[in-house]
Amino acid sequence: MVKIVIDARQASLGEGMQVKRILPFRKQRMVGPFIFMDHGGPVPLRPDIKKSLDVLPHPHIGLSTVSYLFSGKLVHRDSLGVKQVIKPGEVNWMTAGSGISHSERFEDPGVLAENSLELIQTWVALPEKFEESAPSFTNYQPEKLPVFTDKGVWMRLIAGDAYGLGNDVSTHSPLFYLHVKLEKDAHFGLPEKHSERGIYIAKGKLEIAGITYSAGQMLVFDPKVDPVITAKETADLMILGGEPLGERYIWWNFVSSRKERIEQAKEDWKQGRILLPPTDDEEFIPLPENPFKPKSTPPPEPLS
Repeated sequence: MVKIVIDARQASLGEGMQVKRILPFRKQRMVGPFIFMDHGGPVPLRPDIKKSLDVLPHPHIGLSTVSYLFSGKLVHRDSLGVKQVIKPGEVNWMTAGSGISHSERFEDPGVLAENSLELIQTWVALPEKFEESAPSFTNYQPEKLPVFTDKGVWMRLIAGDAYGLGNDVSTHSPLFYLHVKLEKDAHFGLPEKHSERGIYIAKGKLEIAGITYSAGQMLVFDPKVDPVITAKETADLMILGGEPLGERYIWWNFVSSRKERIEQAKEDWKQGRILLPPTDDEEFIPLPENPFKPKSTPPPEPLS
């Protein structure tokens, strides 16, 4: 029923910001088109560490980033000239395509008034025909994201379609992504349509088939099963999946179906061919010195 359990690993994004890294995982590189997932915070936004949390301009290719906040605010700037204050409950969908750079900072007065930050960031790999598409950024306000409630269950559809819900968030392949809150003893089930499905437990505990799972774990399920999920305590979940895209390579912030495209992206960043945000172009993250080749994300092995 539960195919694999992924325990989040600690990773550092700089001074003051430790994150739980869920994807990629050596035994489950992707879930549907989702190739990366970080859970950051909650971090107290003390004045002495707010500056150190800034993420300087850095590049992406071949993917869409999806930023979703539980609490706090941050300022997004990108090489398209977009400046957006990102707030809880919104969906901020940036498609890198052929190449984009962006930063995330905490200098806005409204941001500085916040007391904590907690967010989920995922990367969605693009189908081959969209890997070199024009970059874009779209902010979707909470009122554009359908919410469903039932006894002990609250859910917001972030993107895709599931449980009969849909919205206008533009995606490039079949997928689903939801924020779900469960009250203690509430029952819940997975969407049946999609072939790859996972649950990340951001808070709380779940019981499935007599086994208890805790915060910081992602559960990836066998296809065509319909598990009964019970909240052992109040829980916050991120439920995601979709259809697999095939092999992908990932190196630093670059994703591609071709190794040589990763190498080109490295050189493009080193040579300044990926532009910096026009209002945040005085500093940037240099290409890391990493001797390892891009890691591939092969499709899952067939179930026996």
